[in-house]
Order: sequence, then C-alpha cells, then structure tokens
Amino acid sequence: MRCRALSDQRFPFGLFRPPGKTHAGKPVNETAPRAVRNVSLLAACQALMMTASTLIVATSALVGLMLADNKALATLPFGLMWLMTTLTSVPAALWMRRVGRQAGLMTGVTAAVLGGSLCTLAIFQRRFDLFCAGSMLVGAFNAFGQQYRFAAADAAGETHRARAISLVVAGGVIAAFAGPNLARVTRDLYPLDAFAGSYAAIISLYILSFVVLAFVRMPPAIIPTVRITAAAFALLMTRRRFLVAAASAMLGYGVMNLVMTSTPLAMQNHGFQFGETASVIQWHVLAMFVPSFFTGYLIERFGALRIIMSGALLQLGCVLVNLQGQEQWNFVAGLMLLGIGWNFLFLGGTTLLTTSYSGAEKAVAQGLNDFLVFAMVTMTALGSGALHHAFGWNAINLVMVPFVVLAFGLGLWLHRQTMSNAKAPQPV
Repeated sequence: MRCRALSDQRFPFGLFRPPGKTHAGKPVNETAPRAVRNVSLLAACQALMMTASTLIVATSALVGLMLADNKALATLPFGLMWLMTTLTSVPAALWMRRVGRQAGLMTGVTAAVLGGSLCTLAIFQRRFDLFCAGSMLVGAFNAFGQQYRFAAADAAGETHRARAISLVVAGGVIAAFAGPNLARVTRDLYPLDAFAGSYAAIISLYILSFVVLAFVRMPPAIIPTVRITAAAFALLMTRRRFLVAAASAMLGYGVMNLVMTSTPLAMQNHGFQFGETASVIQWHVLAMFVPSFFTGYLIERFGALRIIMSGALLQLGCVLVNLQGQEQWNFVAGLMLLGIGWNFLFLGGTTLLTTSYSGAEKAVAQGLNDFLVFAMVTMTALGSGALHHAFGWNAINLVMVPFVVLAFGLGLWLHRQTMSNAKAPQPV
C-alpha cells in the first residue's frame, strides 16, 4: 500500500506507474517518466493555445464589428480562421507523419506568430482585410495545435490513452482564467487602438509555446512507406465507430462554436459591458476544461458512447436555459452547460476515434476527423454573425436542437449495436 501511494504521488492522477510496476495486471511502458514529462509539456502547450483562443473568442467579433463596413461580417474573421483550420487539418497530420510531432507542431506555432502579428498590425491600420488574413494564419496553427491530444495519446500508450487525452485538454483550465483576464487588461493598452494590445499579447503566448515545445522528447519520426490513397479515406468512412466518433466531435464542437461566437454580440445587444461578457466566456471555458480532470476516468468507467450521449443531453439543457431569458445568469448557466457538453462529446469522440483505426491509418484517420470537425466549426462560425444579425439570439439556440438530437441518436444507435454484438453467440 505504501509503495502504491508513493507511486501515485510521483505520477499524478494515476496516469502512469514507475517502470517495473503493473496497472490492472498489465505491464507498463518502461519509458513512463518520459511519457509523464511529454504529457505535462503538451498540457502546457494546450494551455497556451487555449489562452490565446479564449482571448480571440472574447475579442474577434468585436474587432470585426469595429473594422468591417458591413456589420453582418463581424464574425467573418473568426469564420475564416476556422476555415483555414479545416483546410489545414489533413496536411498538418500528414506533415507530422513525415517530420514528427515536435517539428510539425513548431511549424504550426511559427504560422501563429505571423498571424498574431498581422492581426495586431490590422488593428493599428484599421484594415479588415489584413485582420482576416492574420486570423487565417492563426487558423492554420490551430490545425497543428489540435494534434496535441493525439501526441499525448501516442506518449501514454493504450492503457492510459483516455486519461492522457483528458489531461492535455485539461490544460485549457488555465485559459479560463488567463484568457478573459488578459483580454480585460490588454484591451485598452493602446488607448487609440482598442484590442491591439490583446493581439500583441497573443504573439507572446505563441512564442512561449515554441519554447515549451523545444523540451518535448517524442520518438523520432518514422518515414512512412505506405502511400496515402483516396481508398484509405473511403475505407474509414465505412466504419461505424469512425463515423460516430467524428460526428460526435463535429456536432458537439459545431453547436458550441455557434453559440459561443454569438454570445459577445448578444450580450452587447442586451446592454452588457465587455467585462461582463469576458466573465461569461471565462465561466464557459472553465466548464469546457475542468471536467477533463475526470472525463478520462468516466470514459474508462462507463464507456465513450455513454459519455457522448450525456454530452448531447447537457447541450440540450443549454438551449432550454438560454431560451428562458437574457439575464446574466442565463448566459453563465447556459454557456456552462454548453461547455461541459462539449467536453463530453469532444473527448468521448476523440477516445472512440482512437479505437477505429490501425497504426498505419493513424495520420489519415486523425487528419480526416479534424477536417470534418472543423468544417462544421467553420460553417457555424461563418454563419453565426449573419444568423444573429438577421434573427437574433433565440434563433441561434433553436438551430442547435436538431444537431444535438442527432449526436444523441448516433451514440445510442452505436451503443445498441455494440451491446447486440456482444450478446450474439460467438462461432466455435
């Protein structure tokens, strides 16, 4: 008992055991200390990325509103950011397949530094087109940054894959505090150029990410010998597990982004100050990432499909709360339910995804999954501003309903299929 306690202290959350120990009767990877180090550093990178992303969520639509002549285009830069994430998802995964995780991630961070610089310059020069271009470069980085969770899964090994993914995503908890507060502090850093200081701060976050990545020690890249063909993508699309995993993350992320992107606009229309909006975003981001400390355990305990269905129900609860009124408590409670639901759908989908492909298919599956997810996010980001401008906050929430119901239905369908197959008599 004493040895186990010491092991748990050295390796937090029971993520890994020391060499020579066992967990649930299974041998543990001899490189566990290195795995812990890598997962911790990747969690730090995730925290920095999400701090920048949270700051962008709180400010992008407002900067767009300030710079655009047509106010219906306020969320266009945010939408273009996600469009670039979508278009870069598969190339990012394939690039990492060739050069390795570390070099690939550093490539993405370099694009982010350039993007943040363009956004800052755009605010100084009052150029909406330049702000869109900078946002697209940040979006290209996001495609690389989404690979943090897959890098953690590689580092942890099969036994603790769900917990490693959860702990890296949990790095976003820091973003819940740092992002909105950084937005408040830097908003008027340059009094004549609102939000220029915010995007200057983003540049610093990306530079720090580059430094942290320099200490990651992932296995060297193995030059692939298997060619990627269209047939490989088509084969994945025929697998039920892959389809449900991708759809869960797509739908959960898409509806979350639709509501989250519109929230600053809705709150401004209802007379709330920027500080109050930033506070709501802070609670939302906390709800997105705090559950990550135990979502991995819940997935191991109850299965990814039950967690996916629970996430869909939580997001349906968000709709009900948001339709009750436009007081601050509605925004806080609604976006917290939205965030927890996203966590369950996204992590449940990601964990289910890792069971749907072979080692040779890894890059294709991960890239295709992120392409599908961020195609959905792009559509909601591009459409949210115009939808809110034309129909208002209630319409945004009502649009969520069929997508959330579909996510629940797909999870239930695969769960019943899995249970039915498990009960079927096996051939002798």
